[in-house]
Amino acid sequence: MQELSLNVLDIAQNSVRARASLVTITITERSADHFLEISIADDGCGMSEEQVARVMDPFFTTRTTRKVGLGIPFFKLSAESTGGSFDIQSALGKGTVTTARYHTDHIDMMPLGDMNATILSLISMNPQMDFVYRHSLDNNSFTLDTRELKAVLEDVPLNTPEVVQFMKETLEEGEAELLNQTT
Repeated sequence: MQELSLNVLDIAQNSVRARASLVTITITERSADHFLEISIADDGCGMSEEQVARVMDPFFTTRTTRKVGLGIPFFKLSAESTGGSFDIQSALGKGTVTTARYHTDHIDMMPLGDMNATILSLISMNPQMDFVYRHSLDNNSFTLDTRELKAVLEDVPLNTPEVVQFMKETLEEGEAELLNQTT
């Protein structure tokens, strides 16, 4: 994968397949430390200890449509290639937390990519689920929580074109505020 946002999309799709009702995606950046952390947490079906141990193997997958599962191994490799770290915490019936930590000043650091498009795709393609997206850059942060949107919208689906456009603009404004407050 050419950018980290595509890794996030792939891992979050695992949460969808795990029948999660809530997925929390957290991006934490600290410029002075050259640090980036990406965490994807869900309340899906979780994995057994054996599955967690095997999930790093590209030839292990729970999917029946193909015999390989490259999402987790690629995500792990992307972090470790920068001298960072990777871990998965999971429990059956409770969900999974996948965390990748990066050294952003490393030559092998991939660009974060278009996280707004990733988040918007996840929400609009899975309107029955809830997503929390948090992005912090140094001392500033931005959060989009679909539970809050649903409370205001009541019965209007999140994948209604006007709602998708509103979320797109909200994500763009949040990102612009993050960037403007740190420069």
